[in-house]
Amino acid sequence: MKRLLFLAFLTAGSAWAAEWPIKPGDVPLTPAELDALAGRTLTFYDDGQSKFSAGGAYSYTYASGESAFGTYSIAEDGSVCIQYRNGFNRCDLYVRSGERLILIDKKGHRYPVRPD
Repeated sequence: MKRLLFLAFLTAGSAWAAEWPIKPGDVPLTPAELDALAGRTLTFYDDGQSKFSAGGAYSYTYASGESAFGTYSIAEDGSVCIQYRNGFNRCDLYVRSGERLILIDKKGHRYPVRPD
C-alpha cells in the first residue's frame, strides 16, 4: 500500500512539472503549507504585498500603495488562484527552492518572497 501511495505522489509531482515551468530543486508547497497562507502577508522584493485572509479574501498592495482586491482558492494542482473584483484572474504556483519561497506564474516568471 505504501508503495502505491508513493507512486501516486511521484505521478502527481510529474504532472506538476509538466504543467508548471518549475526548475530542478523546486518543491511545490504541501496542502498544509497552502492552507497556512490564510492570515499571512507575503512581501516581494519590489515591495508588493499579497495578503491572504481567512475565508478566502485576498488583496495585493503595490509599492505605490494602490491595492487590488479579490478572492483566492487552492486549485487541485496545488496552485493558488486569484479572482480579482475587476474580472482579471490568475493562478500561480508557490515553491520552495532551497531556503527561498518563490511564486511562479504560468509564463515561468519567478518572484521570490522576502523572508519573514
